[in-house]
Amino acid sequence: MTKAAAQVMAVAVLVLLSGAVSAGEKASQKVVDLGRTTLLKVGTDPVIVKAVRAENAKGKTLAQVKDMDKKWLATPGVADYMKALMTNECGARLKGIKKSAPYYEEIFVMDNQGANVCMSDKTSDYWQGDEDKFIESYKGGAGAVHISDVKFDESSQSYVVQVSVPVKDGGKVIGAITFGLNADKVQ
Repeated sequence: MTKAAAQVMAVAVLVLLSGAVSAGEKASQKVVDLGRTTLLKVGTDPVIVKAVRAENAKGKTLAQVKDMDKKWLATPGVADYMKALMTNECGARLKGIKKSAPYYEEIFVMDNQGANVCMSDKTSDYWQGDEDKFIESYKGGAGAVHISDVKFDESSQSYVVQVSVPVKDGGKVIGAITFGLNADKVQ
């Protein structure tokens, strides 16, 4: 074995022994517990519920949502209509939550079709309705906690797990919220 190969192997062993998170792993029990307690409660925050209720009341068609998604995907940077979702009352609430703990990478709220209502940071797309984060947490109005596998996030250069929970107005599920958590920082 060459000296370089031995060094690479030694580093690999150290990484494995250090307990560092890697892509494809299941979320830790600490992440699961956080999702089922603290994060689930955020789905009943009055500011978030009010914003989702208002967005649902607009009665947008799925075609309108998909048209906005195309526009979103074709827009580089952060356009004013995107910034509005970060600076509205709900977006400000999400930014406050994000600042409250070092493990939050991003937080965004979706309406009953999976369209963005507010966000702490620009999302890669506007419509989440065809993705597990929405499908599994909204559950056709039944609501559930959905926890993704750990994935490497290029934008934050960290291993992230997405925890998605329903947004509830009283006992009724009206939308969903996704938390991108830095898997290495959840204690």
